[in-house]
Amino acid sequence: MKRLKLPIGIQSFAKIRSDDYYYVDKTALALELIEGASHYFLSRPRRFGKSLFLDTLKELFEGNEPLFQGLAIHDQWDWAVKYPVLRFSFGIGNFTEPNYLHQNLMAQLDTLETQAGSQSGYNTCPERFQYLIRHLHQQTGLPVVVLVDEYDKPILDALQDPALARQNRDFLRGFYGTIKDNDAHIKFTFLTGVSKFSKVSLFSGLNNLKDITLDHRYSTLCGYTDNDIDTVFKPELAGLNREDVRTWYNGYNWLGGGVYNPFDILQLFDNREFKSYWFETGTPTFLVDHLAKNHFFSPDLAALQSDAALLSAFDIEHISNEALLFQTGYLTIHDTQQPLLGHWIYTLGYPNLEVKSSLNTSLLSAYGCDESKVLKNRLSLLRILQTGTLEALKALFHAFFASIPHQWYTKNDIADYEGYYASVFYSYFAALGLDVVVEDSTNHGRLDMVLKFENQVYLFEFKVVELTSNGTALQQIKDKQYADKYRALNQPIHLIGVEFSRENRNIVGFEVEQA
Repeated sequence: MKRLKLPIGIQSFAKIRSDDYYYVDKTALALELIEGASHYFLSRPRRFGKSLFLDTLKELFEGNEPLFQGLAIHDQWDWAVKYPVLRFSFGIGNFTEPNYLHQNLMAQLDTLETQAGSQSGYNTCPERFQYLIRHLHQQTGLPVVVLVDEYDKPILDALQDPALARQNRDFLRGFYGTIKDNDAHIKFTFLTGVSKFSKVSLFSGLNNLKDITLDHRYSTLCGYTDNDIDTVFKPELAGLNREDVRTWYNGYNWLGGGVYNPFDILQLFDNREFKSYWFETGTPTFLVDHLAKNHFFSPDLAALQSDAALLSAFDIEHISNEALLFQTGYLTIHDTQQPLLGHWIYTLGYPNLEVKSSLNTSLLSAYGCDESKVLKNRLSLLRILQTGTLEALKALFHAFFASIPHQWYTKNDIADYEGYYASVFYSYFAALGLDVVVEDSTNHGRLDMVLKFENQVYLFEFKVVELTSNGTALQQIKDKQYADKYRALNQPIHLIGVEFSRENRNIVGFEVEQA
């Protein structure tokens, strides 16, 4: 659905090229939120349209009717009522500098006081904030709307400096507590960010905040659905393989309908090329370093189980791998189960091939692989699989590990844990976006890794020789009859036993048989 050009600042706005404007209408969900409660919190990864949704709410409460002509909410809203709105954003600025958060917020309050036509006279942020809320309520006779964008960025930016991160957190806790103290003067509150810091650490004074991050009713509040792609953006699909669009970009899920990242889709429609647009806009240096430091087993990325507590275990003193990967958008929810009443288990996995390929490429660098050789090695791996010369696979992976500088091992203990070599091995395959399944269950046990590629099946079992006998990797595949599960495919099945040595820091056994 194309519309006339309107001012930017409404969630349903999407610009692809200079003359093309599309509108994905989220206003029905906005109305449902407004009628349901007063104070909300939403966590979503970066570039999912959180800021635009706040713009939508701002324009709505301020009664900017022309922007909403023809949208779902238009005939259900009282446009004569124009609420005062206080919108804060921490999207820009260098919060790694001490005291910058205070300076940034004071500047925002200066602007808001100027717009209100009244100066508080206070030099502390919570008091100025409270003054604005009460003054605007008294001035207009209407309660105030408070919108906060990227509420957590001052903390996230400073995570490499824990003392500063705690200082910023404590400062924000006092500021956000003003909302609870002035509840009688507030109509509606909406806070957004990437992370979900625990209420105890950041929102201890704001216990009436309704968290809709995992509310299935609002799973599609930010992002484009399949239906949006097929209807609103239908003119842009010409010349693109629809299934490729879905495989490369779709898959984010928060217990409801799945969505695409808007930034990815708009870049794809503009450039007409499949690339890692979202991933490349923000290299997850902290995330990758955190995973490597904590000896994360990269094959777990394909199927990681968690509960609600772990998904929310995000604070300066403790950041769980599950929470970090989920909240930043590198993993999403694939399945939910309730084995016991009230106890929910979530299975996490990659949202799409963009993330799977890009994240594993970044992890290879964190695992010590020479960045200049990673691309060359990935292309060599692809050629070997295409030609079926599996003996060359042993030489290639031996070269992978041999290329890791000796001094890297002396500065890092990651190679001492059992899963390191299997993680490097797996991430090379996953970085190519190949159809890889880890911990694949059969009626005889669980196989370490399965690869399906060009009508061939490859079954991998990994062992560390310091923990077991030589030659047991391939023998386990045969003893457990893992190949039986795949015989119905009527495709060649290759059994591959891979054995690593901590002492040699490389592959010491690589046996191949055809089932």
